[in-house]
Amino acid sequence: MAITASMVKELREQTGAGMMDAKKALTETDGDMEAAVDWLRTKGLAKAAKKSGRTAAEGLVAVKAENGTAVAVEVNSETDFVARNAEFQEMVGKIADTAMGVDSTEALASADMGGKSVADTVTDKVATIGENMSLRRMAKVSGQNVAAYVHGAITEGMGKIGVIVAFDGDNVEFGRQVAMHIAATNPASLSEDDLDQALVEREKQVLTEQARESGKPDAVIEKMIVGRMKKYFEEVTLLNQKFVMNPDVTVGEAAKEAGISVTAYARVEVGEGIEKAEEDFAAEVAKTMGG
Repeated sequence: MAITASMVKELREQTGAGMMDAKKALTETDGDMEAAVDWLRTKGLAKAAKKSGRTAAEGLVAVKAENGTAVAVEVNSETDFVARNAEFQEMVGKIADTAMGVDSTEALASADMGGKSVADTVTDKVATIGENMSLRRMAKVSGQNVAAYVHGAITEGMGKIGVIVAFDGDNVEFGRQVAMHIAATNPASLSEDDLDQALVEREKQVLTEQARESGKPDAVIEKMIVGRMKKYFEEVTLLNQKFVMNPDVTVGEAAKEAGISVTAYARVEVGEGIEKAEEDFAAEVAKTMGG
């Protein structure tokens, strides 16, 4: 029987399953809608789909670094409780291993991991653990050498903040110190050259308006802006920041003394940028009781 787009749409609306899963279910059941629903339920896909609307803002970041390449992968769950689940941690670790061989989150989602795609593996885990989960993102850096650091680690190589750094030079211990610095300060870019120019212009505009409030002449204001922008770059660019291990020098100066040159980095924090619905405990109980 030919599977039509309208049939796939109907099945998706009934079960909340993904398009490809719905199409596969109909194909496997020769277009029988009820049998397709049961097929999805048997595979745990309908159950997983019902949970997909719930916010997954907890989870883990896993890092891996070897042979000049480092990756950081974020996999989200609904609760921190699941993030501490050994089964979940094992899956996240395997996803990080798989990420070493790809270059984007999209490629990672479709990459083979033990005979099925990473995306399908996560979906299956939703059904078995019972919480919404998602592969959110990955970051990758490469260089002559790499280092990685996890802040708030709950098991080896996994925690709430993961940082990876690429650099030229052999001082891996210093590279790890830079990663720790990045975890603490969250710089916006490596240097001024890498900073988003829209961000720079916005900051410059704000500082200009602030300076004009002083009523000083334009020539003086211009000098004030130059000085304030320099301070801004010192605050938000990695190489110009004061090194947390030794605030008397910048990260760039400390790196030079250590014999390395930082070339790239990535900082991944669990749930960063995800809007979480805030509901106090009393409201939650009242909602549960229907009051």
